[in-house]
Amino acid sequence: MKIEARFSKTGDMRFISHLDLMRLFQRALRRADLPVTITQGFSPHLKISIKRALKLGAESLDEELTVHMSKAVAPALFTELLNKNLPEGVKIAKCEEIG
Repeated sequence: MKIEARFSKTGDMRFISHLDLMRLFQRALRRADLPVTITQGFSPHLKISIKRALKLGAESLDEELTVHMSKAVAPALFTELLNKNLPEGVKIAKCEEIG
């Protein structure tokens, strides 16, 4: 199952790099205790992706995050739990199950 989430990156968070944004989402997903799929192999990590990398210093109100889940989670619950664990400036606007 995959969840596609739309998020915004505004304010001081516009100065965070793409790799730091990926780490931010990994930490937030772990803190929210969501059942995210973990890759197999020598260096396992959470299976997430951001559709496009923003330039450093650019704000956006509509970015796309895809998270592979190991168990089904309601999109509303996913949004609520993740927003509680994200810093000010990064916010999930909506999400939907895509498979």
